[in-house]
Amino acid sequence: MVSLASTQSDVPALLRSGLTEHDSARVMDALAYVKPFYTGKSVSAGQDAFESEQDAFEFAQGVATVLSELETDADTRIAALLFELEMIAPAAAEKIEERFGKDVSDLVAGVRQLMRLHEATFTQHEAARNKNAAQEAAAQLEVLRKMLLAMASDMRVVLVRLGTRVTTLRYFADNKLVNERSRQYARETFDLYAPLANRLGIWQLKWELEDLSFRFLEPEAYRRIASLLEEKRVEREAFVENSIKRLKSEMAAAGIKAEVFGRPKHIFSIWSKLRGKEIEFSDLYDVRAFRVIVDDVKTCYTVLGIVHNIWTPIPEEFDDYISRPKANGYQSLHTIVIAEDGRPLEVQVRTNDMHDFAEYGVAAHWRYKESGGSNFAGQKYDEKIAWLRQLLAWKSEVVDTVVGQEDVHRDWVEKLKSATLDDRIYVLTPQARVIELPNGATPIDFAYHLHSDVGHRCRGARVDGVLVPLNTVLKNGQTVDIITAKGASAVTGTVGPSRDWLSPGYAASPRTRSKVRAWFNAIDQQETLASGRALIEKTLQREGKTAVNLEELAHKLDFAKLDDLFRAVGKDEFSLRTVEQALRGDEASAAAQAELEDVVIPRKSRASSVMHGAKSGVLVVGTDGLMTQLAKCCKPAPPDEIVGFVTRGKGVSIHRADCKNFVEMRHKAPERVVQTAWGKTESATVYPVDIFVLASDRQGLLRDISDIFLREKINVIGVSTQSVKGQARMAFTAEIASTAQLQKALAVIGEVKGVLAARRH
Repeated sequence: MVSLASTQSDVPALLRSGLTEHDSARVMDALAYVKPFYTGKSVSAGQDAFESEQDAFEFAQGVATVLSELETDADTRIAALLFELEMIAPAAAEKIEERFGKDVSDLVAGVRQLMRLHEATFTQHEAARNKNAAQEAAAQLEVLRKMLLAMASDMRVVLVRLGTRVTTLRYFADNKLVNERSRQYARETFDLYAPLANRLGIWQLKWELEDLSFRFLEPEAYRRIASLLEEKRVEREAFVENSIKRLKSEMAAAGIKAEVFGRPKHIFSIWSKLRGKEIEFSDLYDVRAFRVIVDDVKTCYTVLGIVHNIWTPIPEEFDDYISRPKANGYQSLHTIVIAEDGRPLEVQVRTNDMHDFAEYGVAAHWRYKESGGSNFAGQKYDEKIAWLRQLLAWKSEVVDTVVGQEDVHRDWVEKLKSATLDDRIYVLTPQARVIELPNGATPIDFAYHLHSDVGHRCRGARVDGVLVPLNTVLKNGQTVDIITAKGASAVTGTVGPSRDWLSPGYAASPRTRSKVRAWFNAIDQQETLASGRALIEKTLQREGKTAVNLEELAHKLDFAKLDDLFRAVGKDEFSLRTVEQALRGDEASAAAQAELEDVVIPRKSRASSVMHGAKSGVLVVGTDGLMTQLAKCCKPAPPDEIVGFVTRGKGVSIHRADCKNFVEMRHKAPERVVQTAWGKTESATVYPVDIFVLASDRQGLLRDISDIFLREKINVIGVSTQSVKGQARMAFTAEIASTAQLQKALAVIGEVKGVLAARRH
C-alpha cells in the first residue's frame, strides 16, 4: 500500500504498480507519447496551476501518480497523462482514440469537460461564499458538487479531477506559493473537492486535500499544530511503538494474526477537535493512535476485547461502525482507552476489506483487478453498486446477481460508466449560478425555475450563445440565457405563455406545467368574471334596475362574494331567470306561479287512491298514468323523502321535501302538491346528483377522487374544477343508484389527502 505522500523519485515504477505487464506497457507508451509535447510547456491557462508556470510533463506525471497510488486501472492513468494534449498539442489529441482506444478517449473528453467547467464553478463558488445567507450558499455548493458528478459520464473522470487538484496543491506547497490565487484554490478545494472525496469514501485524498487547504487558509494555526506534533514526536512514537508491541504479544498468545501500524496525523482534524471540544493538545487522543488490521469481522471483536483487557476503555468514546456503518459505507471499530500514563490512546480495528474501502472508497474496486478474485470472496458486488448509487442520490437500479470473479473488473467499469446522475441535469445561468433541473428539461423549465414571471415572458433562449428552439433538451454544463418579452404583467394577458407549452416535449417538469396551467386558469377566470359581469349588467339594464346594489343582490342569491355570482353566471351555472326573479321580488314569484296555473287536477277519493309509477321509479298517489320528472334544482334520489308539484305541460316535477324551490312553490300554490313515494326501481335505474368537494390543491387530487368514483362504480357525467389561492373547488355531477351508495363514496373522498369537505350539493 503506497502512501500518497510518497516520493516521486521513481515515477515509472509508481505508474506501473499493480498492473499487468500488458497494461504497464500501455501506460509507459502513453508517458513516452506525451513527453515531447509537454516538455518545456507550462500547464495550460485556465487550468489548476494557472499562473504557477508548473511544467506540464511534471504535472501530468503527478496526476497519474496520485491515481496509481489509488491503484486505479490502466485506462485511468493513461487518461491522466493525456488530457492536457488538447490544449498543448490539439493535433496529437485527435489521435488519442486511434492509438489508445475509445475508452481512454472518452475519459479524456470527460476530464476536459470538467476542467472547462472549472472557471464557471469557481466564479459561482466565490459568489456563494460572499452571500450573507449561509444556508443558501451551502445549498449552492452542494449543487456544484452534484454537478461535477453529473458532468462525468464515467466516475473515473471524477477521480482524475480530484487527482489534478491534489497535484496542484502539492505543487503550491512544495514551492511555497502563498498568494491570493493559491488561497482561492484552497477555499474551493476545502468547500468542494474535499467533501466530494469524503462522499466517495476516498479518505486518503480527503485528508490530504483538507490539510493542504488548511495550510493556505490558516497558515498560523497550521504551523502551530505542526510544531506541537513535532515537539514530542520521538516520545510519542516510542509510546505508540511500545503499546503496539504489547498488543501484538497479547494477540500472538491468542493465536491472532494481525497487521498493526500507527495512524497518520491529520493537522486539520486535530485543529477541528481542539477548537470544537476545547481541550488541550496533550489530551487529544488523535495524537496517539494506531490501527489493527485482521482477516475477518469475528476477529475484530476478539481484538477489541483484548484491547479493553489491557487498557481501561472510555465507554462514551466507543463507536461500532461495523454493525452500524456510516452513511457512506465506512466500517471500523473505534475505541478510546486510558493508557498507563493516564492519557488517552485511540485504537481502530477493521478487516482488510474495510481498510481498503476506508482508504480508497470508490477507487477500491479497481484493487481487485489483478487479485484473481481472492480479495473479492464473500463480497456482494451488486450491494456495493447499490450503496454507491444511494450515496450520490443516483437511481437505485442494481444488478440482481453477484458478478463472477473473472469478470469483476470489466463489469465494474461498465456499471461505473453508467452510474451517472441520470435523473437530473445541471446547467448554468450567464452569471454562473448552477440550476438543477429534471432530465429532459428545456429552456422553458429553466425560465420557470428562475421565476414564474421570467417563464411567462419567455420568448426565446440562447444555449452556449446559440439561439435554440424552446423545446430543445438541455444537457449538463450548458449555459442558458432566456430572452424575455417586455410589457405589462403577464397576469393581464398582454404577455404570457403559449398553450403549446402544455404539449409533450416543451416542459419536463411538473412544476413548469403547473405554472403554465395556473396562468391560463387565471386568464380563464378573468374572462369568466368579465362575461358574468356583462350578463348581469345587461339583465339590470333590461329590468331597469341599474341602481341596484350588486353586493346586496349577490347576498340575496346566497353568494358570499359578488365575484362568485359573476363566476357562476359566466360559467352558465346560475340562471339569469333567478336573477330576474330576485330583481322583481314578489311580483316575479307571482308571475312565475301564474304560469303554472293551467289545469285543475281532479283528485280521486281517498278510498280509491292507488299508486302508479312512471319509468323514473316514482309513484304518484291519487293520479293515474301521470307523467313525472326529477327536478333539476335538487336532483332527488332514493331513499330521499320526495314530494311532487304539478307543472305546466310537463306533468309532475319531483322534488326533495327540503328543496327550497319546492317550499316556496308549496307556499304559493299548495293545491299543486301531490303525495309521492319511491316505487320499486329496476336495477339499472340511476339518478343524477351534484357533489361538491373543497380541498387543498395539489397534483393528482382530481385523479385520486376519480379513482374513488371508479371503485364505487359511480358514473361521473360532469366535472367542473377551479383553484383559487391554493384551494380547489370541485363540482361533480354523478349518476347513483341510491343515496347510500353516494354517502359511502363521500365518506371515502373525505379521507383523501387534502380534502377539507365533501358533500352532496
